Amino acid sequence: MKALTDLLLDAEIHDHSEPISRSPYWNKDIAPVGKAHRTWSTKDYAVLWISMSACVPTYMLASSLISGGMNWWQAVLTIFLGNVIVLLPMILNAHAGTKYGIPFPVYCRPAFGLLGANVPALLRALVACGWFGIQTWIGGAAIYKLAGLWHPSLLSAPPVLLGLNGGQWACFLFFWAINMYVIYKGVESIRFLLNVKAPLLIALGLALLAWAYVQAGGFGPMLSTPSAFAPGQPKAGQFWTFFFPALTANVGFWATLSLNIPDFSRYAKSQKDQVWGQALGLPLTMGLYSFIGVAVTSATVVIYGKSLWDPVELIGRFRNPLVLAFALLSLVLATLATNIAANVVGPANDIAHLWPEKIDFRLGGYITGVIGILIQPWKLIADPSGYIFKWLVAYSALLGSVGGILIADYYLLRRAKLDVRELYEKNGKYWYAGGVNGTALVALVLGIAPVAPGFLGTVGLLKVNPFWITLYDYAWFISFGASFAAYRIFMKWGENT
Repeated sequence: MKALTDLLLDAEIHDHSEPISRSPYWNKDIAPVGKAHRTWSTKDYAVLWISMSACVPTYMLASSLISGGMNWWQAVLTIFLGNVIVLLPMILNAHAGTKYGIPFPVYCRPAFGLLGANVPALLRALVACGWFGIQTWIGGAAIYKLAGLWHPSLLSAPPVLLGLNGGQWACFLFFWAINMYVIYKGVESIRFLLNVKAPLLIALGLALLAWAYVQAGGFGPMLSTPSAFAPGQPKAGQFWTFFFPALTANVGFWATLSLNIPDFSRYAKSQKDQVWGQALGLPLTMGLYSFIGVAVTSATVVIYGKSLWDPVELIGRFRNPLVLAFALLSLVLATLATNIAANVVGPANDIAHLWPEKIDFRLGGYITGVIGILIQPWKLIADPSGYIFKWLVAYSALLGSVGGILIADYYLLRRAKLDVRELYEKNGKYWYAGGVNGTALVALVLGIAPVAPGFLGTVGLLKVNPFWITLYDYAWFISFGASFAAYRIFMKWGENT
């Protein structure tokens, strides 16, 4: 354990900022970051995570656990525990980014091969495109509510396409266009947005908490709603069947960033900065903001007689136009900042990795935006159960499997030692057979296979034995462990034959 701690806090920084040949697998966006550009400190990583964690999906995740039957402390504890768990692979995967200055798709090359790395990169990118669509839908919904202040008829217009009316489409696409403009301006605009966004959304969350306190008559009524799993309640005795998929969902919530964290850690001054910044910024912020979500949602049961888990819907019930306008504009700006940082940087690099000579960060971001529309994000968050069981748990299986392979490769096989120049060279040590390490792809499939039947059963595509549904509840853990073990065993066996 001490050896691992010493490795993670190693201050060694390598400078590979010079161009690495004329390889078609190199461009300026995926090239190693040089020492001169590694300026992020502990504070910067803490602010990054505070800014990204204080977001509407965090609020909705916490609220969905209340809607599912948990009481406030069960929900907050589940979320905090899930984020403590995901922090470990987050820090482990960040190490290579800080040590070598490389982004996530390049970090995948030693395990999967220069061409095979496109598989995990695209899996991660597809999930991020889904999150991009969800955040864009939330921002558009806030604008829609705001527009309804001046034109109430917009809110009652009939649907015209895919269940949405003309006003919803216009607001959704308008907010989407704002995201595309920020991508056009470049990645440097993200830090400014995050610094503005963090205090705004935290202030809005605390204001909602204060409003709920007054309207519900104090914290007593708000937090006294019993768990639906308690004796005598509607779901008595079913706590553990809900808890484990909920925990898996919370691990899956940031499973995307736990993989592509090298996209950010490559700018760190040292390993200590990325480790302590993430440890201080992620679990505590998720716990605090989730408490706001569950407390306010619990209060809506007292105030309105039903659970309102969507903050945009809740804010839309306010009657003071100035308060409503401020709240919704804050949501729009905050959602924009989180969306660009969490859901564009990663997939833009991943998509650029497909064809480095032709696709740069900007074009990769535009492609992300188009896929975010096609995925129809309003359906992904239409109800709490779908949000948890069909979205968060499902993709956690894919990303857990990738994470198991990367960590096994980097730490067990290579002892955190990479040849950076070879990462960009055809026919080098990371080329394998035709640019693909078939062993990694086999391990990836073996990690996903045990939970695939449970997913098909959960979404209603196949009738399966309850045993498979139970395995699916642990999707991230099972896929991570299975791929980790399979990759380690197969690679070691290959070395000895």
